[in-house]
Amino acid sequence: MTVHLVVGGYPAGQPAGHDMNTVRLRLLQKLAEAGTAATVANDFADLERWLPLSSALVTYTAGPYPDGSQLEALDRWLSEGGRWFALHGSAGGRAGTVSPTSRRRRMVRTGHHDTLGVFFLNHPPIRRFRVDTIAAAAGANRHTERLLREVPDGFEVDDELYVLEVIGADTTVLLCTDLPDDVNPEGFGFAVPEDRSLMADGRSRALATLRIVPRADADSTAEPGGVAYLALGHCHSPDTNSQPFVDGSVVADGTTPLSFSGPWDSVGFNRLLANAVAWVLGRY
Repeated sequence: MTVHLVVGGYPAGQPAGHDMNTVRLRLLQKLAEAGTAATVANDFADLERWLPLSSALVTYTAGPYPDGSQLEALDRWLSEGGRWFALHGSAGGRAGTVSPTSRRRRMVRTGHHDTLGVFFLNHPPIRRFRVDTIAAAAGANRHTERLLREVPDGFEVDDELYVLEVIGADTTVLLCTDLPDDVNPEGFGFAVPEDRSLMADGRSRALATLRIVPRADADSTAEPGGVAYLALGHCHSPDTNSQPFVDGSVVADGTTPLSFSGPWDSVGFNRLLANAVAWVLGRY
């Protein structure tokens, strides 16, 4: 079984504010521990070449996203039983200007967000927050049970708290958090013309989701494809740091740590990673 791993930033070869080398090594280690081989790319430029050879896709990106024929190949592969585990900036993509007179940018929704089931809007400064399991998702079926197995009911993590719009009635929210603060702080991140991240309870925001993709063929006994997304996972080094400041819950004076790997040092996050690798490989 081979997994295709895409880790990289935009422009090509740039880290885009993340320690891509550390993330790439950590994910390759997780895949090696699962006993699977991996091919590696920096973006989706050659996706059509690798998907037919791969049983699973794992991505951690900050800018690159599948588009055009790449997205067509990805959708087709998912409908044939392929599985995609996407982390962190994989829910982002392209940014556009707010107006001709403003230097601020906003995220632009593209076709891959519909496939993924979520759309990244913004994140406030790195902060400490609580991650909660959605009770209705835990054990609801073998897919959600596998992804949430032995994940602590609630755990705290220092990370970029992604503000996400959940897309599609077939997208199941697995993890959430309460964010009482402004999701569009002045002078930080992207503009959010309309906050579409709040869930039905009026306070929670999604942090992890799952989409099951029905098979295109008539064999109902074959395993379906699917997309699991986890918003957690920021990591930067002194050379890749682009955070102007952090929340006082992380560092009292708001000074950005030169090196940061908060979620990657968390027991809860690493359990989620191990579960997602098992799920994407079809192991229950």
